[in-house]
Amino acid sequence: MRMPHHATHHWASAFPFSLVLATGLCLLNSNVVLGQTDTTGGTPRDSSLLNTVPDTSITDQDIRAGAFTVGASDLDAEIAGQDISGILRSSRDVFNATAGYNFGAARFRVRGLGGEYSTVSVNGIAMNDLENGYASWSLWGGLNDVTRWAETRTGISASPYGFGGIGGWTNIDMRASGLRKGTRLSYASTNRNYRNRAMATYNTGLLPNGWAFSLSGSLRWADEGYVPGTFYNAGAYFLSAEKKINGKNSVGFTTFGAPTVSGRQGLAVAEAQTLTGDHYYNPNWGWQDGKKRNANVSNDHKPVFLLSHYYQPDERTRWNTSVLYTFGRDGYTALNWYDAPDPRPDYYRYLPSYYEDTYPWIAAQLTDAWENDPNTAQIDWEHLYFANTKNLYTVHDVDGVAGSNLTGMRSKYLVEDRRADPSRIAATSVWSRDFKDQLGITAGVSYNSQKTHYFKVVDDLLGGDYWLDLDQFAARDSDDPNAAQNDLNMPNHVVYQGDAFGYDYDIKTREANLFGQVEKKWRKVEGYAGLSLSSTAFWRDGHYRKALFPETSFGESPKQSFLHGGVKAGAVYKISGRQYITANAAFLSNAPTARSAFLSPRTREAVVEGLTTEKALSGDIGYEVRMPRVKGRATLYYAGTSDGIWSRSFYHDVYRTFVNYSMTGVSREHMGLELGAEMKLSPTWQLTAVYAEGQSLYSSRPSATITRDNSDTALAVNRTVYWKNYRIGGMPQRAASVGLRYNAPKYWSVGADVNYFGNIYLDPNPDRRTAEALGNLVQEDPQWNALLEQTKLDDGVTVNIFFTKSWRLMKKYRIGLNLSVSNLLDNTDLVTGGYEQLRYVPMEIDKFPPKLSYMYGRNYYAMLTFSF
Repeated sequence: MRMPHHATHHWASAFPFSLVLATGLCLLNSNVVLGQTDTTGGTPRDSSLLNTVPDTSITDQDIRAGAFTVGASDLDAEIAGQDISGILRSSRDVFNATAGYNFGAARFRVRGLGGEYSTVSVNGIAMNDLENGYASWSLWGGLNDVTRWAETRTGISASPYGFGGIGGWTNIDMRASGLRKGTRLSYASTNRNYRNRAMATYNTGLLPNGWAFSLSGSLRWADEGYVPGTFYNAGAYFLSAEKKINGKNSVGFTTFGAPTVSGRQGLAVAEAQTLTGDHYYNPNWGWQDGKKRNANVSNDHKPVFLLSHYYQPDERTRWNTSVLYTFGRDGYTALNWYDAPDPRPDYYRYLPSYYEDTYPWIAAQLTDAWENDPNTAQIDWEHLYFANTKNLYTVHDVDGVAGSNLTGMRSKYLVEDRRADPSRIAATSVWSRDFKDQLGITAGVSYNSQKTHYFKVVDDLLGGDYWLDLDQFAARDSDDPNAAQNDLNMPNHVVYQGDAFGYDYDIKTREANLFGQVEKKWRKVEGYAGLSLSSTAFWRDGHYRKALFPETSFGESPKQSFLHGGVKAGAVYKISGRQYITANAAFLSNAPTARSAFLSPRTREAVVEGLTTEKALSGDIGYEVRMPRVKGRATLYYAGTSDGIWSRSFYHDVYRTFVNYSMTGVSREHMGLELGAEMKLSPTWQLTAVYAEGQSLYSSRPSATITRDNSDTALAVNRTVYWKNYRIGGMPQRAASVGLRYNAPKYWSVGADVNYFGNIYLDPNPDRRTAEALGNLVQEDPQWNALLEQTKLDDGVTVNIFFTKSWRLMKKYRIGLNLSVSNLLDNTDLVTGGYEQLRYVPMEIDKFPPKLSYMYGRNYYAMLTFSF
């Protein structure tokens, strides 16, 4: 088989002078920058010096989302006549309401836990993705009218829908008969991710003939969002129909979806943000024909179909069964290139800092270009097209057909669509009965089957005639002339717009679950206990036979199977009719997710060595009060996980190759205090106060294995990562809010709140916290502490204000106005997210600085509603 042959063409002169010069000098200096002494085999001169990692006993050493909850103000309408467990189950408190809204802008996580530890269900069927554990709220984005009354509990609790997780559970009831009868029209204007939203909803309620219908739809759009170069175009639709067959049986059908196309924001290093004078600098876009074009466009549409049967043979017994089917597309576009300079404008070799010490005059020129030339600070689309139209190339033996040749302009750059298209079938059946002696029993079974198809598609050849499907890293790293073939079943594969290429495989997951729960009520005490047992299996099915892994890339892999489950228990002690003490505890084990288990599913079926279930131990104890003028709670919590997996892929400068970095034995601990109070100062004035103090940290020293992405060669095995006592990053671990609201008798209200965020850290790069990274350093070297210290971000304060007004017309029609301004003081210096880059050079730690994201500055939301 002959590899492609090309005719050389000098196209680089088309690029801006600064870019060409910087690229050339980078190549000249590459041996100096990358050819440092390999430190992988060394050890610190004194291994005890690694004890300089954070010590949590010292207070000043103290990557998705906030909790989604439904408002404490709705509790009053529900509290009358309910028992305590019913109140705790169906309502939200002031802490959760504040955490979900005021704290959400700062990426606060309730109890420091990620979304994979909370179960989100619709009509009782869990919506969490089987591959990563997260529930995607974007599936029903824009359908606020029919999802606003979600039932939510934080932490461990009894649940009528399933076992739940240590983070809690949420159920969204989309039954047509349960949605408030009437019509609601609304329009909203804002300056956030989108600029406009129009929504219409119609609910019939239960009609005399036993039918109930609900329809809702919305549009959200923006030519440009808050961040430059972003845009937003989204629709949403919802249909629910229910038929009450008789007094015991009802059947319902629900479908919904939210097709969304949006231009994405890319995170940037502080240097790029300083050069552009913009904390919201976005490297993902550039000018083309006088318009902003974003290279990273998300395109997502996964419709959901639900069929449910509700059976209630008597007042004490319920048996609900639902079946779900969903499919669709999920993907985003990105630039790719072959045998060409990196087109990303913020690539580290295009920044002035790269030349400050060696070529200061080039650094000065680049600084000027960044500040004054948009083609330097943004993607230069014109030159990508130029490069593609000047690259005449001949491919031999096209698609493996001997003697077939193709000559044309081979694209050096293209825009590719990286797809992850899921399909899923799920079923759940839950039976419950309330016995006469205040005993309740719930039992359920569920089954989930998911397949996600991962592949790439040519989105835009950018002026070229075709793209040749080769792996440039494999071609560089191997002497085998066929090593670069992505698919030996179709070598020298030529692709055009709309064709699949690069990689093509399925991840298949199956999960079955049984759970049971018993609840008992006495005069002063209510308690519950639950049990869950699950079986999970996942495997890979490859559709390409990659040349580097011909035996392990094509066909089905061995199945990874796990048996796991959990136990939980809790109680409420009634001090009085308005004061309660609550306690909950649980132990669970969870199967590893396919997303973290496979080393490099794009190329082969290899999994992380030593896969095992992750264990979780959690508990909380709290005091709750519900007085006429004061409502609130105080809760102490603990949640610990162990035997977790951490797996990433990135370019490793020491090994000079793209690597798969996996860690086993990852443990995390979350502990803290939650305080929330709502006080009625008078019939018209209301005060709220919320405080969260948490400590979320890594609590083990995981074992790391590093392998080349293009081979099974292990570069490092059982490397100890000194992660213990480092803080988990990407969220505030301390937050507080004080709000004051005036509710006027004339149906209007006004209020404000002040919010504080602190103890925000960047998540630590694990490889920097190893003995190998410190191998050539002494403790007195400034690089020693630079490698080990964790970045703590500045605290921040925001102020929000709001105004609401409603009018009634002819006793039937209602008009509502809602105005809010968030971050009123325009604090644009509050870093709310980011990460330490995994790529780093031990002796030049500042070469790859962290990438940061900032909270939006002053923004508003104004909505007008008309309902009848």
